[in-house]
Amino acid sequence: MDRAQARRRLDALWAPGCAFLGSDLAIMGGAMSWVSERNLVAATSNAGGFGVLACGAMTPELLDAEIAATAALTDRPFGVNLIVMHPELDTLSDVCAARGVGHVVLAGGVPREATIARIKASGAKVAAFASTVALARRLIRLGADALVIEGMEAGGHIGRVATGVLAQEILPEVREVPVFVAGGIGRGEAMVNYLQMGAAGCQIGTRLVCATESIAHAAFKQAIIRANARDAQPSVQLDPEFPVIPVRALINQASLRFVETQREVIARFRAGELAQKEAQLAIEHFWAGALRRAVIDGDVENGSLMAGQSVGMVRREQPVAEILAEMVDQALDCLANSCGERAAQ
Repeated sequence: MDRAQARRRLDALWAPGCAFLGSDLAIMGGAMSWVSERNLVAATSNAGGFGVLACGAMTPELLDAEIAATAALTDRPFGVNLIVMHPELDTLSDVCAARGVGHVVLAGGVPREATIARIKASGAKVAAFASTVALARRLIRLGADALVIEGMEAGGHIGRVATGVLAQEILPEVREVPVFVAGGIGRGEAMVNYLQMGAAGCQIGTRLVCATESIAHAAFKQAIIRANARDAQPSVQLDPEFPVIPVRALINQASLRFVETQREVIARFRAGELAQKEAQLAIEHFWAGALRRAVIDGDVENGSLMAGQSVGMVRREQPVAEILAEMVDQALDCLANSCGERAAQ
């Protein structure tokens, strides 16, 4: 097909995603703590994508100010990512409602039906993360308007199944609501592949970390630019008795020290010097504040360099609009060359 036909095909493929988000491109920005703040979110929406604010551990007051500041930078739709386990989740939901946020993305656990209903009562749409077909169906029953399926190639907290496998499991089975695919997506050809499989759109995170508009420290950005896919590894767990939530990040001195810290803490527990709960807390406390140290302070040796395996496709600092345009061009080239059609057969 020619370029014009490819454009029409792409528009048709992600029409459900664009309609749900209210954006020109069905590309969501991943909610990355300390990175997905007002500047990057507004830039993503202004470029035709859909920016998503990372609430993380913010207080309601901080979230309120951040939503207002983002709205001052863009007149395009954007969403807010809320963590289900946040102790003030209901209040945060009310903040979103008061600010007229049109989309709330719930992450970090399975939300209660009452939480979804509370958010939707304001007129907002709710998206939630699903890792299995069963969970997808449960979330739909609870009232979720859209789903995100994120594979283990993603940065930060990850699941245990690859994006391609999740897509094959879930996309053919879930048609009731739009489904966005995330994890390891760095080029437009990958977007086309998932769209052809039935996805409504995609979510990207690591590709945006080094955007010109990103406030991430220059040292953090350089670490990302220098890295390749194999540098982004899940955190290591030494003993199943002391579980470690898997987090994908670039290997640095802190990563190596974390392994040694686990070894030392577990040895103290075995020697009777620490209770199990004390040992578990000591292990979990290791990373406290580590992401901020890397992203904001630029301490790339002692901080956490969270990144997905698409990190090898981040070659330089670029404006968000240029990043999204590149991915769209790649998607159009793929369709024009019929590679997307072959993937669907």
